Amino acid sequence: MVMKASELPLVDYYDYIIVGGGTAGCPLAATLSQEFRVLLLERGGVGRGKPELMYQEGFLTNLLNSESRDSPAQGFISEEGVPNARGRVLGGSSAINAGFYSRADGDFFRKSGLPWDLALVNQSYQWVERQIVFRPNLKSWQSAVRDGLLEAGVTPYNGFTLDHATGTKIGGSTFDSAGRRHTSADLLRYARASNIKVAVHATVERLLLAASTAIGVLYRDERGRYHHAFLRDQHGEVILSAGAIGTPHLLLLSGIGPRPYLSSWGIPVAHHLPYVGHFLYDNPRNGITILPSLPLDHSLIQVVGITNSGAYIEAASNLVPFTSPPHTLYLTVATIISKISGPLSSGFLRLASTDVNVNPLVRFNYFDNPLDVERCVNGTRKIADILKSRALKDFKWEGGDYFRFVGPALPLHQTDYTRMADFCRRTVSTIWHYHGGCVVGRVVDPHLKLIGVASLRIVDGSVFSVSPGTNPQATLMMLGRVLSLLSRYKLQLKVIDDTEFATFIMFDRVAA
Repeated sequence: MVMKASELPLVDYYDYIIVGGGTAGCPLAATLSQEFRVLLLERGGVGRGKPELMYQEGFLTNLLNSESRDSPAQGFISEEGVPNARGRVLGGSSAINAGFYSRADGDFFRKSGLPWDLALVNQSYQWVERQIVFRPNLKSWQSAVRDGLLEAGVTPYNGFTLDHATGTKIGGSTFDSAGRRHTSADLLRYARASNIKVAVHATVERLLLAASTAIGVLYRDERGRYHHAFLRDQHGEVILSAGAIGTPHLLLLSGIGPRPYLSSWGIPVAHHLPYVGHFLYDNPRNGITILPSLPLDHSLIQVVGITNSGAYIEAASNLVPFTSPPHTLYLTVATIISKISGPLSSGFLRLASTDVNVNPLVRFNYFDNPLDVERCVNGTRKIADILKSRALKDFKWEGGDYFRFVGPALPLHQTDYTRMADFCRRTVSTIWHYHGGCVVGRVVDPHLKLIGVASLRIVDGSVFSVSPGTNPQATLMMLGRVLSLLSRYKLQLKVIDDTEFATFIMFDRVAA
């Protein structure tokens, strides 16, 4: 089922062509393959056989070693100077993240612009969870932060739950009890092998269009040879699941975007769509890192504090290299971070080259909106309360007198809003939850069909204008499952009644 792109024919035909074997693309492909011939194209390789990728101890190593062309994480730096990363492996960002799994909050479903069938949503979450989600065994730092959150007033205590719930909770993990990572690629086990081809090292260079209709894609294999994949008939679709960076990037390179901008690059305009690459968001991360006085187990995010002031509090403990040539010393550090909900500040994506392998230029405009600053101040003040809690006293030095900070400490005067706001702007980093760039109502319609181009749909985080709760991976995998079920039903409807009306009633008919 999984093969190198060079093993595929130079020309072939499919019912569905999915670009991006990532968090949403894998469940999407697996479900569609139950009834239709599917091609799933992933630009990266496979994680199998890479212990630094498949076990939680390799989390930081993967993100730090993101410069080589075959690394599972592809690094990029925003125009604000914030380092970031994209998944470049089968499983996408679900194969390089911290593994925390939590369902979306109710506000997300109300504000997303999509006509959700919540019964189908819950069924789809459960479909994912049966295969790849586990209850974590709390490590010492996670337990301490949990208790510190409760002391700091982030209540009630909700115990272990996959649901979004205000207060403090233990969430799910895509790492099992042995510390082995499970990703959206595991969901391909649900696929019908006779109906699906999964090609790795397949770099899609552009979409193929005819008269404002998607008819296929042009991709290059690992040997540099070009392949054409076409839709078999007018009922099929090309579906972009390349993520909030990859999807708008590929649309622009294919001539879909703002006409004046594309013309300035010499790209033939296939369809004028002015908001491609705009309304791009990244949830800013701020926090502190300490060198604890006690040895700590390695732990990624297991606990979250969901405040009522627009901030989520999480924690991790990692073995980090400190280099002073010619020596490298490895020390365990502990972090507490705040991620704001939303956010409201948005940026944009621009081309840096017409080569699809070159990262586009990205600006997120962190903290442009003052409400985002307020939420960050609320979150960092809550971190200060946790540091003052009895639960963290054992991690202080000299008998519990002080913390040893690695990097900036919180301002001493935490009641001073101006100083706290300055800390937020000065220490901003990412938690890798960027989204948008092809948002609902501007680039896609409420059924995620590209506005003005037939047989082309987007199913990934680029359609979101708000982040789904504390961590997006659960909702992206659910989205892939939901949209594939609805797409399957749509094709059955279209055989009977080949009208746009059929596609608009599909949500109600499935719910019934």
